Amino acid sequence: MNESAKPSVLVTGGAGYIGSHAVLALRDAGWPVAVIDNLTTGFRFAVPDDVPLYEGDIEDGDLLARIFAEQGTRAIMHFAGSIVVPESVTDPLKYYHNNTVRSRALIEAAVKGGIPHFIFSSTAAIYGMPDVSAVSEATPPAPINPYGWSKLMTEQMLGDTAAAHPINFCVLRYFNVAGADPQARTGQSTAGATHLIKVAVEAALGKREHVSVYGTDYDTPDGTGVRDYIHVSDLTAAHVLALEALIEQPDRSLTMNCGYGRGFSVLEVLDAVDRVTNLTIDRRMEARRAGDSDSLISDPARIRSTLPWQPKHADLDTIIAHALAWERKLSELRADTAGVLGGNG
Repeated sequence: MNESAKPSVLVTGGAGYIGSHAVLALRDAGWPVAVIDNLTTGFRFAVPDDVPLYEGDIEDGDLLARIFAEQGTRAIMHFAGSIVVPESVTDPLKYYHNNTVRSRALIEAAVKGGIPHFIFSSTAAIYGMPDVSAVSEATPPAPINPYGWSKLMTEQMLGDTAAAHPINFCVLRYFNVAGADPQARTGQSTAGATHLIKVAVEAALGKREHVSVYGTDYDTPDGTGVRDYIHVSDLTAAHVLALEALIEQPDRSLTMNCGYGRGFSVLEVLDAVDRVTNLTIDRRMEARRAGDSDSLISDPARIRSTLPWQPKHADLDTIIAHALAWERKLSELRADTAGVLGGNG
């Protein structure tokens, strides 16, 4: 797309893990970009100095209207929300508020502001426990936890809104996002994160004493849960291509899975971390967590046929190596700033 034709993009949750990578992907490709983040789990340092950062809530319609006016916003990439599946089971109302109610407010602001394009960060959790080996977009949604339901409700709101107003959207259903920017400019920074690869590299660097393996009796080859891990930079590259597709065909909306189409079990991931680090992580076998499914592997045929998406980091060892490099840099950042990094993680 011609540089002069690229409209300004507002990234919600742009100080968080995936959002900060999206900011870099947009900025690297020459898109004007701004961020709104309430910094409850995001970090100021994750937003480049030349990217406007508005500290606030996506429920704040007045703030959004001001941002749209100041930035000339023509597209929204929506990453803000809560993402921990077990927590959604114990605190469902938090998830319906953060992921659904706040998304409704954002969509309403987009309609009022005449924003024509909207990209939504959804999840494979909307599929629940599918009885197919590879999940396509035609697989019926059947969430088994409030996190999945909260995201599916937002998908429905977007579809209904696009039918009634001049806005098109792309729903991207993520499988397991992992890794970090290959240049180590940003990565998963949240303290106490539950992502397996993040937890495992923390353990490899001595930040955790062990890695808990939640459930060894799943209906999988080694009894542990199987997931499709996608590198965060490949994922955010897909967002930029999706935005181009929305602009090129404003009467079309899209829903696509984001994964590689290959699954790894928890034990296979831990073996890979041992291999990459040349260490042996202490593994503790624990009971299953509520809301986890046996296996979730994507069928990426639609995204590959719809977008000119060519993943560059579709290798588990590469994903782990980038996560490890970021974890080391994060230790240096925290040491340099003596605990005064923006965001409380």
